Amino acid sequence: MSFWLSKSLSEMSSVEWESLCDGCAKCCLHKLEDEDTGDIFFTNVACQLLDLESCQCRDYENRLAKVPDCFKLTPENLSQQDWLPETCAYRLLYEGKPLPSWHPLVSGNDQSVHLSGMSVRGRVVAEQSVQPDDMEDHIVHWVD
Repeated sequence: MSFWLSKSLSEMSSVEWESLCDGCAKCCLHKLEDEDTGDIFFTNVACQLLDLESCQCRDYENRLAKVPDCFKLTPENLSQQDWLPETCAYRLLYEGKPLPSWHPLVSGNDQSVHLSGMSVRGRVVAEQSVQPDDMEDHIVHWVD
């Protein structure tokens, strides 16, 4: 039986936990919060460390030190992270939902997230190319 079906999130090893990430990179995009409502809006502006082709962090081990807004997701803080994309494996499993067929753990293909169009590959811009005051012009609504 697949580990994500037989273990709770808190029972997973660090390797199992990390493997839940599908590599979509939606969590590596800048997000804006409406100060009045608290609503979170995704932009198509990638973190400075995101490799736009592979959708992987270029310095994953040091990301928290290099990017002040970067966040380490854990089983302990997962319940407070309502900004995670609806397709995020961590969110899906926390909500008791199955992983989608395009998730690499299900498909057996580490490129399936890209082939299915569920990653940000080809749909984002580098942080360095956007002025902070123009961030609202980059709000996107991902179709999940």
